[in-house]
Parts: sequence; structure tokens; C-alpha cells
Amino acid sequence: MKISFNGALGDIENSPCTPTGWLQGDGIFETLRTVNGVAYAYSRHIQRAIKGAKIAQINLPELELVSQSVAAVIEAEPHPDGLLRISFGSNGQWAVVHLPYHPHNKAATVRIHPDQCAVNGQMIKSYPYVHRLAILEEAKLLGFDEALVCNTDGKICEGAVSNVIMKIEDHWVTPPTSDGILPGIMRELVIEHCGVDVESIPISRIDEVREAILLSSLRISQPVASIEGRELEPSREFSDKIRAMVILHSLG
Repeated sequence: MKISFNGALGDIENSPCTPTGWLQGDGIFETLRTVNGVAYAYSRHIQRAIKGAKIAQINLPELELVSQSVAAVIEAEPHPDGLLRISFGSNGQWAVVHLPYHPHNKAATVRIHPDQCAVNGQMIKSYPYVHRLAILEEAKLLGFDEALVCNTDGKICEGAVSNVIMKIEDHWVTPPTSDGILPGIMRELVIEHCGVDVESIPISRIDEVREAILLSSLRISQPVASIEGRELEPSREFSDKIRAMVILHSLG
């Protein structure tokens, strides 16, 4: 498989990356959905990477070189539906990988993760990512598609690997970043264009949730079928509206 490592296109076996393109050590990363070679919300992801790099004190390469590397990797490893990951290590190394992605075509079943997560300052998209992937894997082993994570104040944060919006009392809400969530790109878009409000959601109100949708740069918008076995109302229409909005506003 071809990847770009420090701006040079080559075989992944000749780089210090894992077989799925993760850099060793620690750093920040951005994961983007590609459709027919087009990376969704590329500019927004790069702007988030710039902010994250400042917080993590990581020096980024020239952004034009990053853009050229992304184009080269997508051309070398084309996929109709793809996962594009751009990683920037704290040691100055960086990598771009393009993997096949299999879209979610059904509504998600969701559990509530039993362990609360502490909120420690501003959230950035960083690796190693093993803790969140472990929460997701545990949910899947129990027969769920995703897990909701709560903070130590008893407020819903997000999914293990996704943001969430919920319909309570006829309006859609999503938790604020101060509750310990990653400022997701799709979350940003639905707040800007779909009338979603930003409010804390205490876990004590979970039974008031009528509908819910998972948001991420890969899923885009995935309706939630149930939470802990309690069936929710279908939200396919609003989910489709979000997808149409994303195509309109994120190409670039």
C-alpha cells in the first residue's frame, strides 16, 4: 500500500507506520471521508489541525505540501468510499494514508458506557487513540454499534468515536465542548446550518430523548435506532437532510 511519509510517496512497509497507517508515538490527526476521490471538509479539518497543533505544541509542515501529499495518496490508492487519515507526530514526522471505508447503511444501536470520563482542558484529536477504540470494541462485543460516554458531572459527552445530537422536547441539541467533547467537523456544520442548539444533556434525561443521530467525518450522519434497548423514533429524514447539507457545504 502506498502512503505519504514526510511528504514522500512510498510503500507503507518502508515507513515507521502500522499496517493501517498510524504513526508510532503520539501526536494529532485528522480523519476525513472521501467519496470518488473528493475529501469532505478538507479545509475545516486542516484548520482544526492547526488549532490542535498549537495546543499540543507540534510543528506542522507546509500546508501546500500536505495538500499535494493528500492528492498523491488518493491518486495512488483510489477508493470510491475512502478513509483519509493525516497524522502529525510530536517528533516532527507526518503521514497520509487512504484506506477503503464501508459506509454504515443501518440505524445504530447504542449503549451507555459504564465508566465516566474526566474533562481535562480543551479536547483535541490526538493519538494514540486506543482508549476510545477500546470503548467502541467493548460495545461491539456486547452487540452494540456505538457507546455514549458521560463525564464526571453526569453529562452526556459523545460517542466513543462520534459526536451526537439528540431530540428532546421537539428541538435538537448537542453537548458543548466544555462538557468534554471533541469539536467535530460534522457537529460544527449541523450547528451552523441545521438549527441544532448547544446544551448540556444530563444522563438523567436520557429517557426524554426521542431521536438521536451520530455524527462523524466518516459516518457523516447515522440515525440511532435504540439506546440501551429502548427504541427511538426514526430520524432518517433529518439524517438525510444533514447529508445533503454536508455535500453542499463541505466540498473544499
